[in-house]
Amino acid sequence: MAGLRAGGALAVDSAVSRVMGRSDDDPQSDFARREAQRFAAELGRLKGTYVKIGQMLALFGEHFLPPVLVEALRNLSDQTEPLHWDALESFVRDSLGERFDELEIDPEAIAAASLAQVHLAKISASGEWICLKIQYPGLGAMIDSDFDAVVKMLVLARWVKSGRDLDNWMQSLRSHLHNEIDYQREAALTEQMAGLVAGLEPAGVNYHVPELHRRYCTGDILAMEFIEGYPVVDPDVAALSQERRNALGKAMLELFFYELYDWGLLQTDPNFGNYLLRLDDRRKRSAHDELALLDFGSVLDCSEEFLYHLRETIAASQQRDVPRIIAGLVGLGCLQPDVSEEGRQMFADFCLHLLEPLRPADQLPPEYLNDKGEYCWGRSRLMRRAGKQAAASAASRHFTPPSRDFALIARKLTGVFNFIAALDAQFNACDMIEAHVAAWQEREHRGKAR
Repeated sequence: MAGLRAGGALAVDSAVSRVMGRSDDDPQSDFARREAQRFAAELGRLKGTYVKIGQMLALFGEHFLPPVLVEALRNLSDQTEPLHWDALESFVRDSLGERFDELEIDPEAIAAASLAQVHLAKISASGEWICLKIQYPGLGAMIDSDFDAVVKMLVLARWVKSGRDLDNWMQSLRSHLHNEIDYQREAALTEQMAGLVAGLEPAGVNYHVPELHRRYCTGDILAMEFIEGYPVVDPDVAALSQERRNALGKAMLELFFYELYDWGLLQTDPNFGNYLLRLDDRRKRSAHDELALLDFGSVLDCSEEFLYHLRETIAASQQRDVPRIIAGLVGLGCLQPDVSEEGRQMFADFCLHLLEPLRPADQLPPEYLNDKGEYCWGRSRLMRRAGKQAAASAASRHFTPPSRDFALIARKLTGVFNFIAALDAQFNACDMIEAHVAAWQEREHRGKAR
């Protein structure tokens, strides 16, 4: 009801009606910007799932929401005040049953977000410290009603028009959010990813997935190994040698290629908080560091058809083969088959621009290379440049809103590139991607030969 009241208040506000209904009011105006900020503030005050839904709209809403609203929603913070332990204790006790008494749970949360908070706990019998990721009580039952309320807020406030495209997108986002709170699914994917990364050591960097403590996992609680490490933006990481930062950046990019070309499972929420760096002696020029992977609630299990078109689009971009790029984008649902030549070239240019760091060395922009001819990921400001081009493409009459899966992959790639840029890594990635493409094409060839 709070969500409906917020949406209704916006809908009957004559100012909003003027913004969206009068020809002399520009929806990009300062007034529209203030109304968008008011809308985002309403979601923030409602907290919980409303904040999470707002964040998802900020990530994917550029395909169907006014830019001023997307910009305002991006200011929603995922860092929320944790629930007091008194409000959670009985819920956790009921979820764990008799196992609750086997743990000494620290009542102070070490992290809190819109859907869950994390507490340290000591297993009394062994003295081992573990992490408990505790979902907020009743979340599963509230998601659908809260989602419906937000959609009504958007429609009543005239930020969107109801229709099949909006319904399809909202259903996709709803399904994605349900996946994020399905802890049984996340536990299974955590163990699956742990098996997939075991033994991999690209550029001398190990991957580490926290071990689950299945005895203390429930439908509302994930219990896992406690890991200490550094976020990528920590000053101690910035002080590492260039060689070590390069190795960590390569490991992050290699992980994306493994996910895409080998496993078909992509963790699509690559925000910096989902990774920790476990560092060897920070004084060493070369060392044995680890990239810890913490969260698998947003793993996308892609269809084979989708994966084929995505892999083919990237492979075609490496060859600068515009007809194959277009065919891949059509297969992904980003372009209509009858798109004009102008539209084809626009989207091919965007793909080529976005994948700039993967080009052969002689095709990289010289202004972003160091004196060794290596690509400087931080200096390139690629995501800022690509974002401007994406906005121009989205404004084009040729634009077709992409599928949720493609939007999630774009989010993943953006996060990976930003992670590497935060490391200020300097390396060329052409050999890396071409090795994965070649191995995939060989598997495709063998499969067709059968």
